[in-house]
Amino acid sequence: MPIQPKQYQLASKSGHQIDVRQLGERDYLSTQSEMQTFAESHTAQERDQIWVLEHPRVYTQGTACQQSTLLPCDIAVVKSDRGGQITYHGPGQIVMYPLLHLKRYGIGVKSLVANLEQAVITLLEKQGLAAERRDDAPGVYVDQAKIAALGLRIKRGNSYHGLSLNLDMDLAPFSNIDPCGYQGLKVTRLSDHGWPLDQQETIENLLKNFTSLL
Repeated sequence: MPIQPKQYQLASKSGHQIDVRQLGERDYLSTQSEMQTFAESHTAQERDQIWVLEHPRVYTQGTACQQSTLLPCDIAVVKSDRGGQITYHGPGQIVMYPLLHLKRYGIGVKSLVANLEQAVITLLEKQGLAAERRDDAPGVYVDQAKIAALGLRIKRGNSYHGLSLNLDMDLAPFSNIDPCGYQGLKVTRLSDHGWPLDQQETIENLLKNFTSLL
């Protein structure tokens, strides 16, 4: 089921109110453009936002991507200004974009990455699923397979792009690429591990875990 549009607020650990916008399914390039505009104009006097959405099937190439060819397929390939290399987005994947004024929380990009990873690790561990991070490849892994990917951009002290978590998506398109630039990297999804929570519960728990770290 597609992510349902919804808006609400959550408080960070530091007491700041954050607007959460569940946007449903949104085109990647238009979403990226909207995030760029937000980051360029966002000030410390305005509330931060977190966008939660799904993208239609698309490969995105980050600023470090050196992979110029893909196996033949009918999925669009687009350039992204996030860090990292190539990944895949599609229905059944939860995408979370934190649009934050980082000085508000006294953190930098490394801490933001660690907080995003920890939010996923805590989410999975509370349901009895062991997860871990890797120093050589940002993201979250279960049984050596990647279940969540990260890619960020900072502009004028504001973050955009963020985290993708594989819930119940078709994993076949990952076989056309070296996910995140790593040849032979295995990819998994929550539905392969007896995940007990529905989509909305997963989103809400992930958000609470993340904002509790800010």
